[in-house]
Amino acid sequence: MQPLTTSKRSSVLRCLIEGNSILSTSRITGVAKNSIVKLLVDAGDACSAYMHEHLVNLPCSTLQLDEIWSFVGCKEAQKLGAIKEHQGDIWTWTAICSETKLIPSWRIGDRSGTTAFAFCADLSKRFTGRLQISTDGHPAYQWAVGGNFDEVDYARLVKIYGKGSDGKDVCIGARKEAVLGSPDFDLVSTSYVERANLTIRMGNRRFTRLTNAFSKKVENHCHMFALTIMNYNFCRKHTTIKKTPAQAAGVANHQWTLDEVVAVTDAYVAERSRLLFEQAFTRLKFQAPRSTPKTFAPVAPRTPWYLDPESGGPDPDVRKPGIAYRTDLP
Repeated sequence: MQPLTTSKRSSVLRCLIEGNSILSTSRITGVAKNSIVKLLVDAGDACSAYMHEHLVNLPCSTLQLDEIWSFVGCKEAQKLGAIKEHQGDIWTWTAICSETKLIPSWRIGDRSGTTAFAFCADLSKRFTGRLQISTDGHPAYQWAVGGNFDEVDYARLVKIYGKGSDGKDVCIGARKEAVLGSPDFDLVSTSYVERANLTIRMGNRRFTRLTNAFSKKVENHCHMFALTIMNYNFCRKHTTIKKTPAQAAGVANHQWTLDEVVAVTDAYVAERSRLLFEQAFTRLKFQAPRSTPKTFAPVAPRTPWYLDPESGGPDPDVRKPGIAYRTDLP
């Protein structure tokens, strides 16, 4: 089977990150569905590993945290009547830097405090200075932020709901609450992370609320999100700062192209294959003990009969051990 060219794989990734489903990407590019899924899996793994390694020691000082809803397989309300067992509702926890617009970390799971704690645990290792963090009123953030950040100024923006003219719940206001440290209330906001959520929904087809291109597997959902964030951080120029977020944060020195993402994917796949081969070869090095003696084992030297006066001659009736007798006599 002939592998796809770099330009063809770049075209496939471009279609995926611009809001196309796998089937529509197949129709546009002419690439088979299974090849697209395999490329998505490899690219998702490579992008996740690359950003996990390089998005560290960031100079950010102001963060906004939020979670975005989506579903896998079916929505939560349809899980009981579904033919197969599905994940249902799923939440993606994201953070964005207010200055650089970089998304340094994310976590996909439920909306519980356990997922919030794991998300903040990874997020806290990526910065060098003191942070000011803003979130909404979700209670899971309080102990997740406090349990993972040693020095932090943390405040919540809690929305106040009331009844509208039609009787439905509407947001009628918001109040700012200091939780940890001494946060600057002028910087307490969730506007940037909410706008980033809109960018994700517009670019990632799997996050559209009414769609038939939703993920059927959690793994593919994670792969597609990693590819989306890779494109957002490294390849897409932000209209506000006029550069990519990775450039603004000092992680990259130029705007990436999708060909470079493909190159990162190829390098990751090659390294993964090498490690898997070494692991398999290590297992094959084990050799069970032999149950039979080796036929090529060296034979102990024997003394010729003529050098031992007590050997009895070249071919005696009773052979003496350790003596080499002639066998060509009658």
